[in-house]
Order: sequence, then structure tokens, then C-alpha cells
Amino acid sequence: MSKAIPNIRHLAAFAATARHGSVTRAAEEIALTQPALTQAIGTLERALDCQLFEREPGGMRPTEPALLLAPRVEIALRLIGSPRVTATQLRAFVALARKGSYAAASEAAGVSAASLHRAVADLSLALGERLVERKGRHLVLTGKGQARARKFGLALAELRAGYAEISAWLGKAGERIVIGALPLSRARWLPRALVAFRKRRSNVAVSVIEGSHAELAGPLRDGEIDFLLGALRQEESIDDLEQIAAFADRPQIMMSAQHPLAEAPRILPQDLLAYPWTLPAPRTPLRTYWEEMMLACCGRVPDIDIECGSVLTIREFMLETDFLTLLSPDQLRVEIAAGTHVSRAPPRLIERTIGITTRKDWRPTSAQREMIALLHSSAKHIS
Repeated sequence: MSKAIPNIRHLAAFAATARHGSVTRAAEEIALTQPALTQAIGTLERALDCQLFEREPGGMRPTEPALLLAPRVEIALRLIGSPRVTATQLRAFVALARKGSYAAASEAAGVSAASLHRAVADLSLALGERLVERKGRHLVLTGKGQARARKFGLALAELRAGYAEISAWLGKAGERIVIGALPLSRARWLPRALVAFRKRRSNVAVSVIEGSHAELAGPLRDGEIDFLLGALRQEESIDDLEQIAAFADRPQIMMSAQHPLAEAPRILPQDLLAYPWTLPAPRTPLRTYWEEMMLACCGRVPDIDIECGSVLTIREFMLETDFLTLLSPDQLRVEIAAGTHVSRAPPRLIERTIGITTRKDWRPTSAQREMIALLHSSAKHIS
């Protein structure tokens, strides 16, 4: 099955035929001749390696693959928003929006920079909108360009999902699930689910994209990532996202096994101010919980000497210092078991909700639904 972006006109021909069940009515709706529409559907069927319609005396009856694909094509066409947009223009502009330069975008798209530049210019002309502008040496999207890039990215996500569902129906490999993973989810929760998923769906590929919430929320909204795992957010506007709780995590105070507090029966409020701390950036959930704890226990929030969100860096750094940090026990599970680090309960209970974040209008494939179910199952063992 071809994974190339299909001809937009061919998709429109397919969607109209599925909607009306008639070549005549479909051709009238999208201003194509009947032979051209029939040819468009045939081309799409060859790309998908399956029959989309049963040709009957009373019209065109959609097959099962067509019924899987049609709703996603309808959504994709609405997101694209114009019959003047071509697949070449769509591919070029999405690559430019994601890579930030014509050189990087042309390499990602596998076309010359001149061809990509021309396709973006043609798209701007076809839409009657200025999509890109230069500010000094940098290339930036205009407001309309940003809106178009997001809609185009979501359209591509719908088409990929439609293709994946047909691949699954045909019994072929072809789907790839893209998961955005915040630090805690990578420690135990996601790996357990991946092991179970691999046993059930060995023909489905999985890509795990690591990063912070700030780095991954944009790609999630743009359709590059299918769903995001990690601490749920409460303070920011997430009107377009849906958050589903999976389990509660209780961060602990972490330190080297050689730390002066390592043998203490419990951590006292005065201990919190006696040693330096290393923590993630401000406004991250863990940093916020720590600040609330310091205010409640000590009446003030000390400065952070080393600001760091990398568990690997913090783990190694603490071995040679008296620094403290706040982490989930899962994130240093191996080190605690090996005796190189210890965890202690904070003077004030800290609890955060870990879960799954998706787009509100996300329509998962069967494989994606199974992955979500396995994540919830894995979460039960953790909580």
C-alpha cells in the first residue's frame, strides 16, 4: 500500500461517491466528468491495494475498507478546506512548517529547495493568503500560516489513520503509533504497556518521542503525535485537549546513599533548607509541587542552585554531591534497588495525577485503542 499523500481530487471523488452512492451525482458535486471520477477512484484503489466500491446496477456500494476510510477523508477534506490545494503543496508546506527552513524541509520531503519553495508559493497564491514571511534571517509562519499548518497536519493524521485501518483490514503491516512521553511515563508505565502491545500487535510499529510537555504539546495539537503520556496539567488552557487520569504518583525526596540524610528516620522541615536542590524548570508540575511543599513546611522557597529536568543527569550528579531532588520512586527504581540512591517521604504529602492527553476530536484506530487500554491496565499495577 502506498503511503504517499494521495491526490486531493481523488480523495474528493472517493468521498463524494461514498456519500451519494452514485458516480453521476458525485461527478456533478465536484465538477468532474464521470470517466475522470471513475479513473480517480481506480487510481486510489490501486494505491490502497483494495476495492472501494461494488459496482451495482443501482449505483456504487462502498466496501468495508471504504466505510473505514470515508469518515476520515471527509474530515481531512474539511481541514484542508480548499479544492485548489494539491498534495504536493500540502506536503511541502507541512514540511516547511515543521522544519522551519526550506533547506531542512526539502531534505525531509525529498525534493529540491527550489521545488519546495515554488510549491509553497503556489499554495499561498491558491489560497489567497500570505503563509510565510521573513523576520531578519529567520523564516516564520504568519498567523494564517500557523492555522493552515495545524489543519493540514491534522488532515494528514486522519489520512494516515485511514490508511492504517485499511492495512489492518487487509491483514498487512503499515500502521505506526507515535507516542509523546514525558519523563515519568518512560520509567515503568510505558515500557510495561509496550511489552504487552508487542505480543498482541507485532505488525504495528511504535515511535516514542521524548521531551517536556512544552516540547510535545505542539506536535500533539498538530497531529504529529497521537497521544501524550505524563503528568496532567491544570493551570493552562487545554480547551482543545482531553486529559484522562491513569494513576496517582507520589514523588519522594531523592538523594545519594552517602548523603547525610540517608540514614535519617524521617525528613524534617528544617532539613529541607539545609541542603541544595536540583529541580526542573519553573511552572513544571514537579517544581510547583516542590514550591508548595517548601512554603507550607518552611515558609519560604529557596533558590534552585542547579535547574535540570534530565533524570540521567540528576542521578549522576547526586552521586558526588549533597544535593536533593524530588522524583517519583519509579524514576530511580533501579538505583534504589542497587543501593546507590535512597528515597525518603517528604514532610508534606505530594501527589500528582499521571495520565493520557489526546486531542478532543481524536478518533483512534483499533490498534491505538488497544494501546490505550494496555496503558490503563499497566497503570493499575503502578497505582
